[in-house]
Amino acid sequence: MQKLPVLVTGGAGYIGSHAVLALQDAGWPVAVIDNLSNGTREVVPQDVPFYEGSIADRDLVKRIFAERQIGAIMHFAGSIVVPESVEKPLEYYQNNTIATHALLSAAVENGVRHILFSSTAAVYGAPETIPIPEDEPKQPINPYGASKLMTERMLADSAAAYDMNYGALRYFNVSGADPDGRTGQIGKGSTHLIKIAVEAAVGKRNHIDVYGTDYPTPDGTCIRDYIHVSDLADAHVRALERLIERPDENLVMNCGYGQGLSVLEVLDALDRSLNQPLRRQMKPRRAGDPPTLVASNQRLVETLEWTPRFADIETIVKHALEWERKLQRDAAQ
Repeated sequence: MQKLPVLVTGGAGYIGSHAVLALQDAGWPVAVIDNLSNGTREVVPQDVPFYEGSIADRDLVKRIFAERQIGAIMHFAGSIVVPESVEKPLEYYQNNTIATHALLSAAVENGVRHILFSSTAAVYGAPETIPIPEDEPKQPINPYGASKLMTERMLADSAAAYDMNYGALRYFNVSGADPDGRTGQIGKGSTHLIKIAVEAAVGKRNHIDVYGTDYPTPDGTCIRDYIHVSDLADAHVRALERLIERPDENLVMNCGYGQGLSVLEVLDALDRSLNQPLRRQMKPRRAGDPPTLVASNQRLVETLEWTPRFADIETIVKHALEWERKLQRDAAQ
């Protein structure tokens, strides 16, 4: 199969930078565009062409397509914080939906035929079926999920009308870091549980906030499906290969392990790793947080022949903690 040059949008961010490494490791030519609002230039390998700017800048995007002869896009750029989306909905529709319209328009105009989109389990809202199948009703309960669902619809309509196909990978809770320490979550105001927890573990925070202890779950805290970011990046490479091999096929898939852990169970795993408890502070629920989100991942496993390598919370926490300690060492130098 021909390995087309791939443009990774948001490639200096958390998940995007892992996808860049996975593509490089598999021999794909890669270029990155990122406006560095949440990304960090240093996590992009020096030999990867890097363009600082917005995906909404059509002139810049067209220039990248021409200079790098881009044949496919992995699209990670966007805003991702659920509570913030409730406070700033128009910003989320701008960054996630309108900016993607510009990117998609440029792709269609320039004959880029394959787009793989980072979607989210937030498109389901508070689902009734657990584990959640892909055909579960899409009823997002926050602007973040709604903005991503709008993009999925835009991609589906475009694939029906133009010479292109797409994949939408609906992430559950992405965690961990590259096992070789090449990249990880740097986080500018991060709200991810494991990121916040390992920051507390290395002394960057003096406690961990637990939002909501009265959910209808066994211990009262939210249950989520935590997927290692490197396993997720591997799923992206496999999905891209499938899109190129089968240009008449589109993909919509959940990305998770099909098993849920509560907030307290995750924190217990970190306590075990540290051999000491971290201080927890119980807080009220946050707006827009459903009680339970666990993926049905059968379609992902069977369609892409995907087998995760890091599907246990101890490994996820270990890699996240190693990365956080690396950041702390680097900052001290």
